[in-house]
Amino acid sequence: MQSKNIFNKLDKWDQKIILRLNGIGGKPVTIFLKILSFAGRETIWMFLLVFYLFIYYDPLLFSYIGSIFLLGVVIIAPIKKFFNRDRPFEILEDIKVLERKPTSRSFPSWHAYNVASQGLLLAYLLNSLLVAILVLIFAVIISFSRIQLGVHYPSDVVFGFFIGFIGFILAISIVTPILMRVISFFELAIGSQIHYQVFNPLLLENFFYSILVLGLMILIFILAINKRIKAFIRKL
Repeated sequence: MQSKNIFNKLDKWDQKIILRLNGIGGKPVTIFLKILSFAGRETIWMFLLVFYLFIYYDPLLFSYIGSIFLLGVVIIAPIKKFFNRDRPFEILEDIKVLERKPTSRSFPSWHAYNVASQGLLLAYLLNSLLVAILVLIFAVIISFSRIQLGVHYPSDVVFGFFIGFIGFILAISIVTPILMRVISFFELAIGSQIHYQVFNPLLLENFFYSILVLGLMILIFILAINKRIKAFIRKL
């Protein structure tokens, strides 16, 4: 009973805050936040995974990004399904959805997870306090954008951000070392010369390899705009 009361209070707080912040700043702020919000999508990280595996081979960077991405799938997706929380615009009539309507569940925010975890990774790799501060500010703005655009409650963003911290720590300390061992095993199994941290010469030397990489990039792009394509087809 007590836990139910806590969730009810959280819902009321969420609704109160999002109704205040939804659309705040008008059209200029909304456009700016929509552009920034794209940085929290999985599309960017999927492009980077292809880049560091097939184009500019860097197993460590691939492992870092891949580990965080994998943990997002393993942690965020089940939590979304378990809580099955409706999006704000599905509950509150006064909410204006200022971007394409998401179809996944609301809690927690995957955008917040992405910008927190990958932002921390960037600061960690560059080993800079200044970068860490700038990344934190950037991540907070992107997380705020999800509320302003009307697609997430504040608690969705807060918990997504917190899980991003956990995902970063798990990726650095546990998952990345394991993934690096797996990659090392396959590198030894391949046996042929591997080009590290240079643009892969196979891109120019092997037509089928180039087609494979281009195909993967196109596939990621299509997945990113899949819903727009479906909406366009329905209008025909």
